[in-house]
Amino acid sequence: MKISVVSPIYKGANMLHALVERCEKAIFTITDDYELILVNDHSPDNSWEIITQICASDPKVVGVDLSRNWGQHPAISAGLSVSTGEWVVVMDCDLQDRPEEIPALVQKALEGYDIVYARRVERQDGYWKRLSSTIFHTVYDWLAGYRTDKTIANFGIYNRIVIDEVCRIPDLSRGFGSLLHHLGFNSTAIDVTHAERMSGSSGYTLAKLLKLAFENCIANSNKPLRITVEIGLVMSTVSFLLALYNLIAKLCGIISVEGFTTTVFSIWFVGGLLLFVCGIIGLYIGKIYDQVKGRPYVVIRKVINSSKTE
Repeated sequence: MKISVVSPIYKGANMLHALVERCEKAIFTITDDYELILVNDHSPDNSWEIITQICASDPKVVGVDLSRNWGQHPAISAGLSVSTGEWVVVMDCDLQDRPEEIPALVQKALEGYDIVYARRVERQDGYWKRLSSTIFHTVYDWLAGYRTDKTIANFGIYNRIVIDEVCRIPDLSRGFGSLLHHLGFNSTAIDVTHAERMSGSSGYTLAKLLKLAFENCIANSNKPLRITVEIGLVMSTVSFLLALYNLIAKLCGIISVEGFTTTVFSIWFVGGLLLFVCGIIGLYIGKIYDQVKGRPYVVIRKVINSSKTE
């Protein structure tokens, strides 16, 4: 069988040689038919120059250069689109996803699973990275309406049929985990050792994670729209009860002068609520507008050593 390894590269120049060496060493214990696909997501360092040098000396390494910085998940999709393996491994370039775990992933997949996720039992991340990840999954789970596992990221092995279906999805929002959840397929997870980052720091800040959560939710779930309906029903009920109270109080002589403050507060509150609802609807309309334009979700500038005809 042929194995493809897809790794998006961003600020990974210092890790590329180690990544290739360790991946090849791990995969060679399984098969000598493999390819390592390094996707340069317009990294600001000299990652592409190093990828080009590696490709020149190693035909097993495929270099993919993107036209600009598209983000991690579109970069993963770009790598999947040029992959040719019967099984495809997706992993980060920082070597926190250990290449030495690939044989275990393959072994588990051959038991009859289409997807085998790598579950990070003990994450070797700092406190703020773990906290931001927890906040991301909490927000995402609430908005998306289903539970995700914060110990599972992109690292895993995927059958060719899964990858082909992912590549067929034309969505501009390329959340890899969301696409896999939508497709279904027979999946499981195994425990793996999570390593410390070899160099640098993660590019995902809390703000970027929350943005990713909101974008994925709007692209894959209508729960925010349902929430606005629920808020509207609650406000309608509260308004009716308040009006009923004021009517009874007026008839009973409790209220002799109409309250200016209450009226103004109600107007401002309802006005803000309407703007909030319109904003949610506007976000969905914006996503529809972006999608119907038919623009590509990623643009590949150059491919080196690929055996796949584009």
